[in-house]
Amino acid sequence: MITSIAHATIYVLNQDEALDFYKNKLGFEVGDDLKVEGGFRWLTVYPKSNSQLQLVLAEPKEGPMFTTDSAEKIRSLIKEGAFGAGVFETENCQKTYEELVAKGVEFIQPPTQQLYGVEAMAMDNSGNWFSLVERQFNE
Repeated sequence: MITSIAHATIYVLNQDEALDFYKNKLGFEVGDDLKVEGGFRWLTVYPKSNSQLQLVLAEPKEGPMFTTDSAEKIRSLIKEGAFGAGVFETENCQKTYEELVAKGVEFIQPPTQQLYGVEAMAMDNSGNWFSLVERQFNE
């Protein structure tokens, strides 16, 4: 029986640059950083408050998963901003937004009231967009 999801993948253009972004701008912790013979690197990060779901920062390269052509297509889509990295939750969207802007995170939408709470939209340094959400439900 499957009990949880342990990892989710975010494709990035450069693992070192992505690690710098997720660690130094978003404040994530490094889970694993393993380099395997042949150039493969298993690199994971997670928010300090929750290590249960780790994000794999994967650089699409020719190898067992991708042909040269498919890796380049994925890299092209990343550059176009065609991928979403998910939804990151926060207790205070406005405060977190201001902290991240001060660290140089690019936002494409400032905190805005939505039906489900306050949401801001940002991009990582590869071009993946993500939501920053403060949930607010009426009971």
